[in-house]
Amino acid sequence: MTYVMSDLHGQYDKYRRMLDKINLGSRDELFILGDVVDRGPEPMKILMDMSMRDNVFPIMGNHDYMALHILSKLQVEITDDNYNTQIDAELMRAMLDWQMDGGNETITDFRKLSADDREFILDYIADFSPYEELEIGGNRFLLVHGGVGEAPVSSAEEYDLSELLTARPDYSHRYFDDRWLVTGHTPTLTIDKAYDGRIYRANGHIAVDCGACFDRPLGCIRLEDFAEFYVE
Repeated sequence: MTYVMSDLHGQYDKYRRMLDKINLGSRDELFILGDVVDRGPEPMKILMDMSMRDNVFPIMGNHDYMALHILSKLQVEITDDNYNTQIDAELMRAMLDWQMDGGNETITDFRKLSADDREFILDYIADFSPYEELEIGGNRFLLVHGGVGEAPVSSAEEYDLSELLTARPDYSHRYFDDRWLVTGHTPTLTIDKAYDGRIYRANGHIAVDCGACFDRPLGCIRLEDFAEFYVE
């Protein structure tokens, strides 16, 4: 079976309870549509758990991308010879923006790791895929964290990474006639209040960010039959 969830944001307990709820087995596949880190208290525990499962496939989210960029910079030893190239005004602005958007929790959890584990986690995040394309049970799916551009393209490779990470689709608009667009990033409450804490599925869209870090359920969908699962 093939499962999709997104925007875990450090909610390790909900993540593990969801694995138990769907009874994820070695022959199943789980796609996580990014934003594993920030806001919640235990992002490193989730990343470590994910990294030990060869049937879990992470897709890059904007929070993961920002964490990778900044934590990689902070890992470099600052000396008199390199401080002006490692720490500049642009990095400081990015750090402040990130901290205001939940980055402090990731920094705190990251600092608890050994030096080797820090390097391992950064290498793991760097390998996150920008998107995935699947065909299951006669249905095709494009999985991304954020969204896609308005202009039609012949291949998903032509989309800009910033679109895939940060775009917020118009969920009233069908982007593809031949596949579902599966996204995280945009909490379903903001799409339609009727889907507060629930997965949105309409108009060729499947949106799975139910707002787990905002005291709402973590949602997960099984692509073979569109069955939905939730943990509070």
